[in-house]
Amino acid sequence: MKNVIAPLVVLTVLILAGTASAQSVSTGISIADGELRSFYLAIGDYYRVPEPKVVHVKKHYRVRDEELPVVFYLASCARVEPEVVIDLRLRQRMSWLNITFHFGLTPEIYYVPVQRVGPPYGKAYGHYKKHAHDYKRVVLADEDVVNLVNLRFISDYHRVAPEVVMDMRSEGGRFVVINEDVRRGKEGHHDEDDDKGKDKRNEGGKGKGKGKGKE
Repeated sequence: MKNVIAPLVVLTVLILAGTASAQSVSTGISIADGELRSFYLAIGDYYRVPEPKVVHVKKHYRVRDEELPVVFYLASCARVEPEVVIDLRLRQRMSWLNITFHFGLTPEIYYVPVQRVGPPYGKAYGHYKKHAHDYKRVVLADEDVVNLVNLRFISDYHRVAPEVVMDMRSEGGRFVVINEDVRRGKEGHHDEDDDKGKDKRNEGGKGKGKGKGKE
């Protein structure tokens, strides 16, 4: 009997390992890369592209993680394939701002209304304030564009105030990590709301029971 069980156990382990490996290969991300997987999933969901497409752009063109939202945002605004944006960025070495102008767009597409401004957004918002009536004259460095696009993406996708994302960025957080922290925070609030709802229902049930007892 032992001679039969041992091979079966080994076979089961090999099958499970093979399945996990296949899942990793299909997306190019290991199961351990939870924050990256969450970030890529959010990008795909928000910009309406399959997650494998996001991973392909990352792996094939070696685009920085925090620039991926910029690629897909510009592609969406310009109604072109992401590869067109990447070609301008990598092969022609154009700045994000010049790529914006190339597609007939203006820096207005990056503007996110906020109640207050914190670092590292001060310079960009200073330009918007200075050229409030002509956003075509707004000057944005590459990092300004990256910061603004991720600000819009994460705050809009998770439905949190942009100031929350801005504060986390000002503390030096990477957007991959910020996205995961915001996601977990939102899930935590949902769990708390569910617990509160259960408590209220339980209290309500007890109240009715006492009322019936008095009658």
